[in-house]
Amino acid sequence: MPEAFRNDDERLRSEVDRVMKERTEHGLEGLVGGLESVVINTQPERQKDAVQEVLNTTGYVFEQAFERDGIRTCVLKKDGSADMLVTSRLVGENPFRPVNRGPKGDAMPDTRLETLVFKCPRLEEAVAIQKKRGVRFLTEEPVRTPSFLFMQTEPSPYTGNSVGYLQWLDGEGAYRPDDAQRLDWHFEKPDWPHLRDVHELDHAATRVRAEERDKAIIEFMELTNYHFDFAIYVEALNSITNVARLSAEDFAMVFTSGIEPFKSVEESGPTELFIHNYNTRVHHLAFRTENIEKTFDALVEHGMEFLVELVGSPEEGLKQTFTRPMPSTFIVNEYIHRYGDFDGFFTQSNVTMLTKATERQ
Repeated sequence: MPEAFRNDDERLRSEVDRVMKERTEHGLEGLVGGLESVVINTQPERQKDAVQEVLNTTGYVFEQAFERDGIRTCVLKKDGSADMLVTSRLVGENPFRPVNRGPKGDAMPDTRLETLVFKCPRLEEAVAIQKKRGVRFLTEEPVRTPSFLFMQTEPSPYTGNSVGYLQWLDGEGAYRPDDAQRLDWHFEKPDWPHLRDVHELDHAATRVRAEERDKAIIEFMELTNYHFDFAIYVEALNSITNVARLSAEDFAMVFTSGIEPFKSVEESGPTELFIHNYNTRVHHLAFRTENIEKTFDALVEHGMEFLVELVGSPEEGLKQTFTRPMPSTFIVNEYIHRYGDFDGFFTQSNVTMLTKATERQ
């Protein structure tokens, strides 16, 4: 009888070493930079609500809305942070729909954070190398406008996410092509002082299946210049939190999986249960937050519901919390504050309490 699958870091780290070597050999090292934007797709009838949810709960502001080729796009920005594009497909097939299936995900079959877009100043060179490696993209050639070149991979079989490459040609930050129809959409940004304490995107966390953890991390490393940093195991909850970094100052990618594969709703733990219900996808977006206690209280006062109270302390080095999933996107907001000279990323105790809290969604 074959031995039951169980994750360990020895296998992963041997693959990490291979990828780091191959990136240099293929000429990929240094071609892909930091996160430039995230693309969150919604059901068309929920798009405006999704934008308002971001405005009400973060420091982002609405810039513009436009429509092109059957896709409606709202652009939200925050100084010092990756941009947020909230989109809806009005016509045509959705290539992400197959990876959105699940008992709870089926309620909004076109809704997920679809694409993480990274700056790529030599896009055509990077794409040519990746094509030779067998990477498949959603378009044969880059999308070209006077302002940018853009190319994105097909949805990953391990994460459901797409990786996008963006090269600015002129007018950095100008997402609306000249031939797009500008929409007369307006949103009210609440003038709430606590939102000024919610800053840039700190990290995104994708839930992946236990047996595909290594493949998901390795695939992401092959498509970007990120490296695997560390993993925190929570044995009691059958969960591993894995962190990939570009540098200590950049947006981080987190991959959370089971230690062992899904067995049943009753015994597999909250991480594998989330995947059972929603499929593999980005579970939460984390925002660096100042005055986190006051911010938390103010968010509650304005109607925000949370999966858990603030966890952590100044003595431990950080505080964090999870909201309930946003009604129009399924995405959980995390608010995180690291104190003083804390040079870590997470702590074992915080990871355990936040993982436990996801049982409630």
